[in-house]
Amino acid sequence: MSGHDHKAALAAALATRFSRRGLLQAAGAGLLSATAAGMAPAMAAPKKGGTLTLAWVEAIDTLDPHLTASAGSIKIINNVFNGLLKVAFDGKTVSFAPDLASKWDMPDEKTHIFKLRPGVKFHNGDACDAEAVKWSLERVKSAALKSPHAWKLEQLDGIDIVDPLTVRLRFKKPFAFLPVALTGSTGRAGTIVSRRAVEAAGTGFGRAPVGTGPFKLAGWKENDSIELVRNPDYFQAGQPYLDRVVIKLIKEPSAAVAALMSGQVDGLSVCPFQFIPQLRKNPAVQVFGQVEGNYAFLGMNNKRAPFNDAALRQAVSFAIDRQVIVQQSYFGEAIPAYTCISPPMTQFYDPAIAKSGRGQFFDLARARALRAKSKVQGEITPSYIVTEGFTGSGGLGTRNAQLIAPMLAQIGIKPKIELVDRAIWLQRRNAGDFDLYDEAWVADLDPDETITPEWSTGRPWNFVGYSNPKFDQAVQAASDTTHVASRRKLYVEAEDLLMADAPLAVLAHMKVFKILSKKVQGFEYVPADLLNLHTVSLA
Repeated sequence: MSGHDHKAALAAALATRFSRRGLLQAAGAGLLSATAAGMAPAMAAPKKGGTLTLAWVEAIDTLDPHLTASAGSIKIINNVFNGLLKVAFDGKTVSFAPDLASKWDMPDEKTHIFKLRPGVKFHNGDACDAEAVKWSLERVKSAALKSPHAWKLEQLDGIDIVDPLTVRLRFKKPFAFLPVALTGSTGRAGTIVSRRAVEAAGTGFGRAPVGTGPFKLAGWKENDSIELVRNPDYFQAGQPYLDRVVIKLIKEPSAAVAALMSGQVDGLSVCPFQFIPQLRKNPAVQVFGQVEGNYAFLGMNNKRAPFNDAALRQAVSFAIDRQVIVQQSYFGEAIPAYTCISPPMTQFYDPAIAKSGRGQFFDLARARALRAKSKVQGEITPSYIVTEGFTGSGGLGTRNAQLIAPMLAQIGIKPKIELVDRAIWLQRRNAGDFDLYDEAWVADLDPDETITPEWSTGRPWNFVGYSNPKFDQAVQAASDTTHVASRRKLYVEAEDLLMADAPLAVLAHMKVFKILSKKVQGFEYVPADLLNLHTVSLA
């Protein structure tokens, strides 16, 4: 291919993958690209002022975007910080729109030049300029921070300050995941933080975050509430409309739902599946949600017996009836998962996968045959760690374990379910102190984040210790190309290896819900487990 043809092909691929043309048009017009059917009706003249009170049943680990691994935290971070880009949704397709960046150019496939919005300030009054962007990205990448998002910038070779409002990112290779990484919400690697605030707060920055977003942190009462107040200097003219947001930290989901029904709170950041039918019937509330980029799974410890045996893991993967899980654990508000890639990833998800023969599915005869080939025969009683209650959009807790245990009993595996509090569960998961555990990875926008950090050899989120060099090579190659058809082929290869090795048994792709009172107007639903309050007002 000639140099000219190569550039033309690259531009076409990037336009498809990154929605770059749409990005630049939106930047030039100064518009957001997230008004769509299925969202709350747009109001001609949103009312200014008022306090929105929300119930939060999810865990919040830290409000330092470069360190958090919590969906509950990300929802708040998305209203306090900005990234170079943000997630947009037109009702059908997720894309990436300008945020702190006003223009994005690519002189070649490994170089990205971002022109920043002028006049943007952090909540402490410091300028958000090219120096701030450079320092923030280098913080994520630094070994000293130990950010779980550092992998997203592994291929970043250098950052140049072209002028006070222009930054050039030089990568070692093409990087297809870059738009997601540079969002200020789910990406987190591209969330821009205040250097002065970080250096002043040290390890306490997660409790005293300073960003550029529409809201500023006003207070945090441990195990009680978090209060945000309007940023009067926010760069989006007129936003936000609310004066204040009070987040009530309510651990018990039923108490949160009761608070909504009685009018004590105006919404829920997420909602357990069992309450959705009654909330849909309530004329005073709005229910937002659809199947998002996620998957729930049962993880098996590959580093020790008995699940260091592929035949045993494969037996487990075929012994689970996903339809039962969908109906009884997720109350029908999910679909069975055959692999990790989910429907919102439209360029990579196969809508006919159920008939393809690929992936994992219920086949008890096959499960029994594999069990007969496993190294350990006779009844086994592995430890199955479960955390208490509802911890997020995956519907974790005892429900999945209670359904899975009798399914595994049919192949001679009788798990000992150990119910522990979340702190202990996290400690044991992170240390590999389990035989089985269940989890859900949520808010994924690209196959790279769906499987790469979780299952690549030695990655921080690979808690089960899975390792297959062929899988590692396939996902790395997929990340190194921007050609959609090539990426799709590589992800099929990677997923087929992963599903066959079975370090996990995939369970379901879930709907994710946000519940808001009818008096809440202007909410723009984004299928990435976000709760954007930028455009919200109160009737």
